[in-house]
Amino acid sequence: MKTLILIPARAGSKGLKGKNVKNLGELPLIAYSILFAKEVATHNDIVCISTNDPEVIDIAEKYNLPVPFVRPDALASDFAGSYEVIMHALNHYDALDINFDSVLLLQPTSPFRLVEDFNKMNALYTADCDMVVSVCVSKNSPYFNLFEQDQYGYLKKSKESDGIRRQDCPEVYAFNGSMYLISVAALKRTNFQGFTKIIKSVMPEERSIDIDNMRDWKIAEYFLIEAKNENS
Repeated sequence: MKTLILIPARAGSKGLKGKNVKNLGELPLIAYSILFAKEVATHNDIVCISTNDPEVIDIAEKYNLPVPFVRPDALASDFAGSYEVIMHALNHYDALDINFDSVLLLQPTSPFRLVEDFNKMNALYTADCDMVVSVCVSKNSPYFNLFEQDQYGYLKKSKESDGIRRQDCPEVYAFNGSMYLISVAALKRTNFQGFTKIIKSVMPEERSIDIDNMRDWKIAEYFLIEAKNENS
């Protein structure tokens, strides 16, 4: 299987300015995904950063990862979606007659994934599925503590359940934003909303940090320190 390993890293984050190039511990945040991509890539794969940020390009080149194109401004706004960014990258390589079976999307805001997480995900992937996605077990549940407002203004459980404890309810999962292993055939057929064959790959809470703001950053720093203490 030939995989495009794609790291989307646009400039202009609103939640935490410059987070992709900000040092988390001893490395810029983007470097965690670059090093991970290089570690899991096979000789068939291509690692690509899609960015419009000159600082990200500089960091990538320091890690011997040439950036093949600068992402167009239209795909670097707050309104641009991941699907459009992925298709732009695939179209770039299609024009060069380089084709892929799958795309591994690595969000740079999730620095703590491990090779074992990828190996588990990769083992779950089949030619018949649309996507294998990394998830974590959700503490919030539509069967227990998630509600919707009805026509009278009252809160009702999003999904009816007789469970009086969360543990009594069906387990639910949240995309943790870390990794998406996606069929190119599925991408060319429909967007994410059209996917019907999605397989979960569960990651633990401590590796499911998705950095969006300073609070998330502080939590990531805490887990980084804890990991170093465990390994020392």
